[in-house]
This record gives sequence, structure tokens and C-alpha cells, in this order.
Amino acid sequence: MNRGVRLGAAIVIGVGFASQPPFSASSVVSAPPLASAPSPDVTPFWKHWGDGRAELNGYRLTQPRYGQRRDGTAVLVFVTEDMSDALRVKADPGKHPPADVYPVMKLNAIKDFQTGIYDYNVMTSTFARVAAGWPVAKISFSSQEWCGHVYHQLLIRGPKLVGTFHSYFDGEADGSDDLPVPPDAVYADVVPILLRGWLGSYLEPGQSRSVPWLPSVLRARLEHRPLRWSRAQISRGAETTDLQVPAGRFKVVTWTIKEEDGPTTTYAFEVDAPHRLIRWSTDAGEESLLLGSTRLAYWKLNAPGGESYLKELGLPVPSPRH
Repeated sequence: MNRGVRLGAAIVIGVGFASQPPFSASSVVSAPPLASAPSPDVTPFWKHWGDGRAELNGYRLTQPRYGQRRDGTAVLVFVTEDMSDALRVKADPGKHPPADVYPVMKLNAIKDFQTGIYDYNVMTSTFARVAAGWPVAKISFSSQEWCGHVYHQLLIRGPKLVGTFHSYFDGEADGSDDLPVPPDAVYADVVPILLRGWLGSYLEPGQSRSVPWLPSVLRARLEHRPLRWSRAQISRGAETTDLQVPAGRFKVVTWTIKEEDGPTTTYAFEVDAPHRLIRWSTDAGEESLLLGSTRLAYWKLNAPGGESYLKELGLPVPSPRH
């Protein structure tokens, strides 16, 4: 059997996990500030994101795998939560001291694509603190396909990254990551949060910057490579352009990330608020185009009939069983 993604069992904080609304905007007052960065104006952010809803974006996905381009779907779920710094999990109200709790933006990036007789179901959860520069607190990844399943978790604590992974592959069953975090480092998995511009733009129009770079956990797993820091050149387009996708026509700003030992990825973000990710593509053949977008308290829509909301994401609605 071909070796699919590398690593073990899924324990991700994922879609449908939230059993209550995200935390209130008022809790940002008690969040300890980062000493190394100026405090951004969070008022516009919380006017939009403090309403107890998540943003759900559906995409038409083309995913390269086994030398072929595979059709599939992708969903990006953005939602704010309180996180326990000690445990690096969602903090339920009243269970942790205030000094241990801070707000994060959680991004659940889900991909489903077919490879012949069987399909892949993968998800990466990225937790970025609502503060200047969007410091990453945690990244977790899981994949399920017919060969088996895999899991990889990264915890970032100050200048150190500690990871744990498990796999069904012989020789890769259990392992860990222990990496120093370079100054100004950027994680590939936080890019859809970092470049949206909610707390100030990462770069000005026409600017470019070389940074220490950690590839996405998905790419590391698909390529069976250990996670290692490399470098990437991040560039912001000087002009805005119009982009037509299945969800409509949008004025976008284009960002390009050229990895030193990897692909070049282009991201197109909506110029106007809420600055959604409209399209991304790589020179390796991956592409995602926005099909639809909505804002919902999706964790309340798990009863029969809730699947009808998939049409707002541009995704197919399953036929009811008779």
C-alpha cells in the first residue's frame, strides 16, 4: 500500500468542538500584552469578531497527490476563543485564573480530496494570539485516509517549539520536535491569519521581507520530512486587482511567499473588510477558489437540517435519508 500522510491519532480541537460561543470581546482587557510589539487598535477587530459567530469559507480545491492533481473541497473556519496558556486548550469560563487566559484566533483548515478508491480527510488547527504579529500558541494536525491516520502537535512557548507526533508507519511511529524559535519567525500555517491585516498590515504595498520559515505541517507530513526552519521571501503586491472566482468578483491584494526549499505560494485577500482569503495557489499545482462564505454559530447547527447551511459555503448539501 502506498504511504500516505505520515503520523498518528487525531485529538484536534476541531470543527464542531465548540460547545459554547467564543469569548466576549471584553475579556481582551485582561489579556497580558506582548512587551516586544506595540499594541494594535483592537476595537475594529472586536466589533466584527466579538459577536459570538465564526466565519466559514468554502473552496473548490485542487490538491496534488501521487503525481496527479486531485479534486476536492477545502473549508477555512475562523473563530475567536479563550485559551489556557498552561494547558494550551480552550479555556472554559471560570476554570482558570485570569492571568492564564488570553484570546486567540483559531483557524481550522480542512481539506477533503479523493485519491482513487479512497479519500483523504485532513485538518490543521492554528491558534494565534490576538496581539500584534499574531504570536502562534499551538498548531495541531491530523489526517485520516484508508491506510491509517496521523497526528502532529506543536506547542510554542517563548523561544522554544516542542512537538509530538504519532504515526501508523513502521519506523515513524512516535517522535518529537525540539526546535529553537528564531526571531521574527513565520509559520506557514498562520499565514491566512497573519496576512489578513486585521491588526495592521504585515507589509506595506510593494514591500518584501526575508524571514525564518517553518513549512506547513501538512507539507512536512505529505513529504515525510522532519520539520526544520528554512527561509522564505514574503512579498506584498504594489497594486490591487480584480479577481473573479465562483463566489463572485472581488478587489484583492496579492501576496507571494517563495520558500527557499519549497513551493512558491500566491494568496489573494479581499481588500475590504472582512479581508477574506479569496484564492490561493502554488507553483506545485495546488489551488483553492472561494465558493461561498458565511458567519454562523456553527456549533449550534448539529441537529438534522443543519447541513442545509452548507449551501452558504458553496458546498453540496447531502440528500436526506429516507
